[in-house]
Amino acid sequence: MNTVIGIDLGTQALKVVYYDVDRREVAAAETAALDLYQNDDGAAEQQADWWTTALKEAIGRVDPEVRESARAIAVSGQQHGFVAVDKDNEVLSPVKLWCDTSTETECADIMQAFGGVDECIREVGNPILPGYTASKVRWLRDRQPKAYRKLDCVLLPHDYINLLLTGERCMEMGDASGTGFLDIRERAWSDRMLAAIDPDGRLAESLPPLRARNEPIGTVLPAAADEFGLPAGIPVAIGGGDNMMGAIGTGNLRPGNMTMSLGTSGTVYACADKPVVDPKGNIAAFCSSTGGWLPLLCTMNCTVTTELMRCLRGADLDHFESHIRSAPRGSDGVITLPFFNGERTPNLPNARGCIVGLNGRNVKSENLLRSAVEGATYALRFGIDELAALGVSGSGIVLTGGGVRSGKWRQLVADICELPITVYEQDEGAAFGAALQAMQLLEAGSDIAELAAANLTRNEEKSCEPRKAAVTHYKEFYEQYQRAVTAVTTLYS
Repeated sequence: MNTVIGIDLGTQALKVVYYDVDRREVAAAETAALDLYQNDDGAAEQQADWWTTALKEAIGRVDPEVRESARAIAVSGQQHGFVAVDKDNEVLSPVKLWCDTSTETECADIMQAFGGVDECIREVGNPILPGYTASKVRWLRDRQPKAYRKLDCVLLPHDYINLLLTGERCMEMGDASGTGFLDIRERAWSDRMLAAIDPDGRLAESLPPLRARNEPIGTVLPAAADEFGLPAGIPVAIGGGDNMMGAIGTGNLRPGNMTMSLGTSGTVYACADKPVVDPKGNIAAFCSSTGGWLPLLCTMNCTVTTELMRCLRGADLDHFESHIRSAPRGSDGVITLPFFNGERTPNLPNARGCIVGLNGRNVKSENLLRSAVEGATYALRFGIDELAALGVSGSGIVLTGGGVRSGKWRQLVADICELPITVYEQDEGAAFGAALQAMQLLEAGSDIAELAAANLTRNEEKSCEPRKAAVTHYKEFYEQYQRAVTAVTTLYS
């Protein structure tokens, strides 16, 4: 048996996939849960050693024979998190994550120093938002100066796992575009933005080398092999952000393709062969991990929303479907604005979840649950509309993420977005994308798009088409949702 390993360091869990390159099938897949610290000021943090523990747990559950069959490895990771390390590679502070909204003041300070939102977009392609790494660096500089003075290297979550495995410091171009200080057009650090974040220059001195191509960054060190249960000396690919690896793992590698992830956050993105910059800043102008660009919209709360409402309803996962089915389309007028931890698009870091349209007749738990699913989907439909306005569209959507397990949710996406839905057997796109990237190391000169096409298998049972009657109804309900968002925005902007 010859396998490659794809690791996905998510927000709620770390996933490990062993893919058999000869049989073209998953040989093993394991998950380890992750804790998350959050408080009322918007902070969302994890300790880096939690990731280490989770990686050991997940790999430790894999059959030893399968573990020994690994020939290469690649890591996908949640984007934007700031891992600050000193000269000895010790982590200096808790890792502020993508969903941390406590740095709104720092965002404003950076953009003011730079010349405003429009100037930021003109220079680097993106505004400085609380989710991005830039404001987290500024926060550490201003709030924990003693730790910041020890900063020797800026890493993102997947970079840190790479460091543990290989001892090498580097950053991948796609993941780097989510920092806020990469010029996505030139694919280079913006000196102007670095100076706006930290005029003293420590940030500029602490940047790792940028990698633009999939190549081995090193091999698994003997100490890492012993700690994590990996074969020593196998090559480690560059890896990337979870959205970039998700694009690979869903075959989204040519213009005209579109992926939607129903995970902790929701994302919708498309492949582009040139930079796509949104003058309004709603669409993130990211680079891909395959030499192109990956314009993307991200929402703050996706399965977060559905899990909150599921728990409120007291519905277990086995009965999730039936509870959704028992409510009508449009949830009998109940509309959930899924802003429970703030929102990224629109940029409302201080927003809170809102449920509107309630009356004495429709206050039913099944309506609340279905409206949560619909609200999370409406938020992503907005992303499709915004991409289309920038000239980026697709003939269908590939779904990935935990929400894909719900057949009713899959159909809702098709009906609300008015596009056919494809689900692959390999439904954890980020972990599988990392596995494909690792596989590419073993097949010198191979094309990643061809590898993806050869190894992805469409699940006909889970794929679906939009239904004409439902599409008609949801056009009206989506308009109602948009009006509600407009009304609530004034409360939190």
